[in-house]
Amino acid sequence: MRLWSLHPKYLDRVGLVALWREGLLARKVLEGKTKGYKKHPQLERFSNYPNKIKAIDSYLFHVYKEAFARNYSFDLSKIQDFEEDIKIPISFGQIRYEFSHLQKKLKDRDRKKYLHNQSMSENLANEIFTINEDILDPESWEKRAE
Repeated sequence: MRLWSLHPKYLDRVGLVALWREGLLARKVLEGKTKGYKKHPQLERFSNYPNKIKAIDSYLFHVYKEAFARNYSFDLSKIQDFEEDIKIPISFGQIRYEFSHLQKKLKDRDRKKYLHNQSMSENLANEIFTINEDILDPESWEKRAE
């Protein structure tokens, strides 16, 4: 499971569809409707929010907005409890790590998206996150490939 902290605009078609699907799975996990993934580290930032369903739904709403902008037909009725102004802190190091990780995937999978991302001047987060520029390491829950 990969719930990108990056803004979904950086994802290619495959990545955006996978993020929606995995985000909906994460929602089920946070609701207690699955047996697996309950301790998955990617869920920590949502689990620590006072209302974890509102947090994941708000995250998914921003994924939905990107999909809608690309004329994809994601089903908004799958999420109900979202707010556009929720903010969860994320480290600059996490965003930098994820951008590098994504670019490695895109270099082979979608060269056009890879090159487009390379031309962007800054790395933005999903709108639910606020980037702490002072923390240069990835989050403690990140499982880094060495």
